Amino acid sequence: MAAAVEADSEHPLARAIVREASEREVTPPRAEGFENLAGRGAHATVDGREAFVGGPRLLAELELQPPDELLAVTAGWSDAGRSVLHVIADGKILGAVSVEDEIRPESVEAVRQLHEKGLRVAMITGDAQSVADSVAKRIGIDEVAAQVLPADKADAVRRFQAGGRKVAMVGDGVNDAPALAQADVGIAIGAGTDVAVEAAGIVLVRDDPRDVAAAIELSRASYHKMIQNLVWATGYNALAIPVAAGVLAPIGFILPMSIGALAMSVSTIVVAANAQLLRGLRLRAEEGRTRGLAPTPA
Repeated sequence: MAAAVEADSEHPLARAIVREASEREVTPPRAEGFENLAGRGAHATVDGREAFVGGPRLLAELELQPPDELLAVTAGWSDAGRSVLHVIADGKILGAVSVEDEIRPESVEAVRQLHEKGLRVAMITGDAQSVADSVAKRIGIDEVAAQVLPADKADAVRRFQAGGRKVAMVGDGVNDAPALAQADVGIAIGAGTDVAVEAAGIVLVRDDPRDVAAAIELSRASYHKMIQNLVWATGYNALAIPVAAGVLAPIGFILPMSIGALAMSVSTIVVAANAQLLRGLRLRAEEGRTRGLAPTPA
């Protein structure tokens, strides 16, 4: 029943349920009228029966209470940091499914790199608080906003911005677009939806959270080059322009026009050469070799 309801959903938890049904050689019946219930679950008609699959918010909305024998099992799942989805048909709870997020090793590495840069890492999720806390503990995340509806993600970003804190939001879905736009810096996963990409200021080409830290490193290095070039150009021209204008003529030093024109070009050459040093910036060590990332001129 759960696989039938979730068959037309693109949500990662739905795909996990459908995949597990296939591995168990379960052939779900045909579902009709699929409806995604944002932040709550999914609804469809299966063999003429009105069926739902969803979490605690859905149960509260339908005013249903799981039986004690089921609660005894699902309580252990929740304590272990798993998401619990209940399967409902004809107004009755048929059972429950536990789904656990697989933590990618690169996620742990990405959080570590961000901490090394002096940044705090927060997570916004629609999962239950216990699930969110379990994942945050394993990854090393500092703050958690759990049980957040998709429409409320932008409000969660505003709360993180309280007190003048600067917030960078990373997302890839349609529901992430408002939060990406609200954040001081929106970072979209390139493999995500077009809406998220359009709302973000930075787009990561790969689906790798470590690129968030790489983007910050590149931004900081670019900003430092800008300051260096500004200081150099300002100081150099502050000295060269008066000399070219003849300020030292009273003491007998006159700069020939040809030499003056050549000297003025030195500033541009030094600035351009200094900017090219960014090509040697090392952003990632992968597969035993260090790779650089060359910035593209805006």
